[in-house]
Amino acid sequence: MNDFKNITGIYFLGIGGIGMSALARYFRAGGFAVAGYDRTGSHLTAELVEEGCDITYTDDLSSLSTPYNDPSLKDRVLVIYTPAIPAESVLLNFFRDNGYTIKKRSQVLGMISNESDTVAIAGTHGKTTVSTMTAHLLTSSHVGCSAFLGGISRNYNTNLLIGTGRLAVMEADEFDRSFHQLNPLTAVVTAMDPDHLDIYGTAETMIEAYNIFCGKIRKGGTLIVNEKIASLIKKPEGVTFYTYGFEEGSSFRAINIVRGEGFYNFDIKTPAGEIKNIRLLMPGMVNILNATAAASAALTSGAEPDEIVKALFLYKGVHRRFDVRLSLPQVVYIDDYAHHPEEINSLISAVRDFYPGRKVTGIFQPHLYSRTRDFAEGFAAALDRLDEIVLLTLYPAREKPLPGVSSGMIAALMKNRNVRVLTKEELLPAAGEFDEGIVLTIGAGDIDRMVDPLTEVLKKRYR
Repeated sequence: MNDFKNITGIYFLGIGGIGMSALARYFRAGGFAVAGYDRTGSHLTAELVEEGCDITYTDDLSSLSTPYNDPSLKDRVLVIYTPAIPAESVLLNFFRDNGYTIKKRSQVLGMISNESDTVAIAGTHGKTTVSTMTAHLLTSSHVGCSAFLGGISRNYNTNLLIGTGRLAVMEADEFDRSFHQLNPLTAVVTAMDPDHLDIYGTAETMIEAYNIFCGKIRKGGTLIVNEKIASLIKKPEGVTFYTYGFEEGSSFRAINIVRGEGFYNFDIKTPAGEIKNIRLLMPGMVNILNATAAASAALTSGAEPDEIVKALFLYKGVHRRFDVRLSLPQVVYIDDYAHHPEEINSLISAVRDFYPGRKVTGIFQPHLYSRTRDFAEGFAAALDRLDEIVLLTLYPAREKPLPGVSSGMIAALMKNRNVRVLTKEELLPAAGEFDEGIVLTIGAGDIDRMVDPLTEVLKKRYR
């Protein structure tokens, strides 16, 4: 932490975010005083308070304590913010106007990355699962690692792991070109489906941003890419290039796949031979693909094949990624963070694979006006695969409304007319009348606040 040696207090604007909270935990573990602001409280902010962080939910100067409220002490303070904080934030403008050192989350993660051998996991989807799997495989091996995760690992019940040695697994976020701050030793790219077009404008510009990221891999490092997008990647000089997937010719290839009752058995063919008899207790072919990516990253970082086999069997998943919250004979309730059409398609495929013949009711909350506008047809086509659909009103996050863009825009494009648009307040009464089968909550907004009450409604109905 040489870059932070003169700092005693760190203030986080948006401390409740999944990436920000991992950094807050990191600095708190390092002995720094940590405080922060977020718009609303959550399970995560409650945990941070228990861990010693001072958190306010008021964007007001009166909420600041010493040393954060005293410009004469500004040289002892580092302010970290997320782009989700609005430009008109009172606290942000106070820090700016008074000359505090202010950095984006991605800049600070980059500073930490420069002092470690980073394994960076990038991709428009799959990166949270692959980074969490990779961190688990390395932590379970003789190699070890630290990790900054974009989700809460079920194995460790946290989004931060602090290990010994120089290896650090980091989720490389493409939003706002954040991943350009990293200089990894190893990088994985899982997918490059168009997303964040409010930032990039076109898919081509986004792909170029991924190539810039890949170009930041250190000489002598490793790049591992999903076989389906390998042709879009410019191979950096001085870097070992691998692919992963299901097809012949992939450097790391999942083979001999057999589905059992609640699990998959498969092997992975690698450049050094085969890893046999892997058992994964996660649903969906996409998770075999994710496991293959994670295994390739762990193997090239020094983990042994037998360590991979044991760790994948013990892998428990990530909160809000195919997160089974209730499993009764009449109803299974699963919560998932999917917020892109391809992620929703993967989720539904996994559900249909693991629960064949069951009625599937999906509750989807669109996230961002721009994403809804750009992918309305894709969302409609994906949600058409469900039997019953509830669309919650759109979650705007950092964005202002766009004329004509709403959840109803998706509903109007759907062929399956068994769809309705509800507010969050209307959801729970409606859920009390859901049919037996599979219930899904889907989305990256504040739909997670509905998970516990929805679980209780379904329990009351079916127990």
